[in-house]
Order: sequence, then structure tokens, then C-alpha cells
Amino acid sequence: MLKKLFHFFIFSSLYIAGCAVLMVYQTDRLLHLRYDYLPCYLFVFFSTICSYNFHWYFTPDTPAEEIRIRWTQRHKGLHVVFYIVGLIGAGVYAWHFIGHWFWLGVAVVLTFLYSAPKIPFYPFTLLRKIAVGKTIFLAAVWTYVTAFLPAIFSNRPWTLAATLFCLNRFFFIYAICIVFDYRDRISDKQEGIRSMITLFSEKGIDRLFWISMGLFAVTTLALYYTGFSLPVLTALLVPGIILAFLYNYTKHKTSDYLYYFVLDGLMMASALFGLFIPIGYI
Repeated sequence: MLKKLFHFFIFSSLYIAGCAVLMVYQTDRLLHLRYDYLPCYLFVFFSTICSYNFHWYFTPDTPAEEIRIRWTQRHKGLHVVFYIVGLIGAGVYAWHFIGHWFWLGVAVVLTFLYSAPKIPFYPFTLLRKIAVGKTIFLAAVWTYVTAFLPAIFSNRPWTLAATLFCLNRFFFIYAICIVFDYRDRISDKQEGIRSMITLFSEKGIDRLFWISMGLFAVTTLALYYTGFSLPVLTALLVPGIILAFLYNYTKHKTSDYLYYFVLDGLMMASALFGLFIPIGYI
């Protein structure tokens, strides 16, 4: 029973939606944003539920995801239900920020375009041939929704700290996306999906990963000069250190638990660590 509940929590995308909300909370806390938080958290939660269940409904079977694929095959109807619930919830709470309709619209379009190549109908199948930057695209969507949008909702003047924080989040998520795409490169080739990961050699992929991790480290250290405290910087760096140590291991493992629990969890890990940092040290 516990295993079934765990699978439901992870594979229904409730877990990743919770990660997204916690990442938004971290953005609010570190950038000292002030606005109506709850509607934003609910909008991000339902949007994530909607987009991920839409994405997984159209994802074909891949040998590297044995546990998740079996779960998805048995729960296609549940994906539809969660997609509809997420769509309604996202629409309801997006209305609270209707004054920012342009930025919300950008988020909707970007999120849809990431999953659109999965739809097995023309003209969406054409996107598989041109989605070379899909890894960058996914990292950009996550950064946009969990870091850029909250700063926009707060109506505060844009700052250097906000820019560096968005870049820092992007490079870390991008490194995680590279790990996912490395595992999926064979199935992506079979589907005809082109990306830098399917086009690069293994050495090229390694180089791309370490460049992203290096830029993540540089932007983390740069945040010190915008007023971020050492405890906060430590909380940001630790998940990156864990990912660096896991990198070679992930290249030889395809466990769904490793990818959809551990690696997805690393995105919110610094936010979890930050919960134990007193507000006076933020």
C-alpha cells in the first residue's frame, strides 16, 4: 500500500508540483518579494499538475522508464482527470493576476510548446525536427515560472540580485535536464526528436554539463555581492555539489526513483535547506 501511495505521489506529478511551489516560496523569501502569495502558489501548483499530466499522457513507452511507464499505462484516465483539474485550477488562480496577462500568456505558451512535440498529430510532429534546444527550453520554463513570474507579480523594480538568482536557477536546472536527456537520448532518437543531447558526443555532453555547473557556481558566488548571506549561498551550493557527485552514477542508472524523486527533488533541495535558516540570515 505504501509503495502504491508513493508511486501515486510521484507519478501523478503531485511531488513535482510541490517542488515547484517550494521553489516559488524560496524566490519570495530570498528576493524579499511582497504580493498575494497564496494565489500564486496555487496557480503554480495547478499549472504544474496540468502541464505534466498532459505531457505524460502523450509520452510513448520508453524502456528506461519501466516503473513509470507501467504506472502510466494503467492510469491514462487519471492523467486526463489531473490534467482537467489542473487546467481549471490554473485558470481560476491565474485570474487573480490578470493584470499581468502578457507574462502569464508567455508562461502558458512556453509550457505548451515544450510538450507539443509529444502530440502525435500534424503539425505538432514537425516540432520534433526543430526542437534542438528543448533542454534549454525546459530549464527556461522552470526558471520563468518559479523565479521570474513571482518577481513580476510583486511589481518591484528589477534588481541585479533578481537577474543573478534567475540565472543561477536556470544553470542548475539545465544541468539536471542534461542528465534526464542523456538517459532519454536513445528513445528521443527513435521518436525523431532532435536536441543537443542527441546530436552531441558523450564528451560533448559532459562538457555541456560541467559548463552549466560552472556557471551555476559562478552565479552563486556572485550573489554574495548582492547581499546574499553565507548560509543562503551554502544552501544554494549543496544541491549542486550533490548533483556533481551523482553525475557519473546517473549515466549508468535508469532508476525512476533516482530520476523522479532524487533528481527532481534536488531542484527544491536548496529551498528545503533554507527553511532552517533564520530570517535574520536571509
